[in-house]
Amino acid sequence: MPTGKGILNFIIGQLSGIDGLSSRAMMGEYILYVGGKIVGGIYDDRLLVKPTESAKRLMPCASEEIPYDGAKPMLLVEDVDDRDFLKTLFTEIYADLPAPKVKNKR
Repeated sequence: MPTGKGILNFIIGQLSGIDGLSSRAMMGEYILYVGGKIVGGIYDDRLLVKPTESAKRLMPCASEEIPYDGAKPMLLVEDVDDRDFLKTLFTEIYADLPAPKVKNKR
């Protein structure tokens, strides 16, 4: 079941103020970026994030979920109402991730 725009708008609103935050629609779901790095996404109306060390530390009891068939597990963010927590989570995940790969132009 595709994710509705309402949940996307809510999550983006919760994360407002994070520099470089963007989203991209992908097959009925949404991928979330910070500074060009994929930090997480919204899949079947669930906010899932990459399982970095910071994410695991901030959410030690988070369950691992598969966003779609064939994908690597991600961590489910259950407390999407806590704006400060979400901002801290996304900022720290961003810091854990390597720089995005530069695509060669032909």
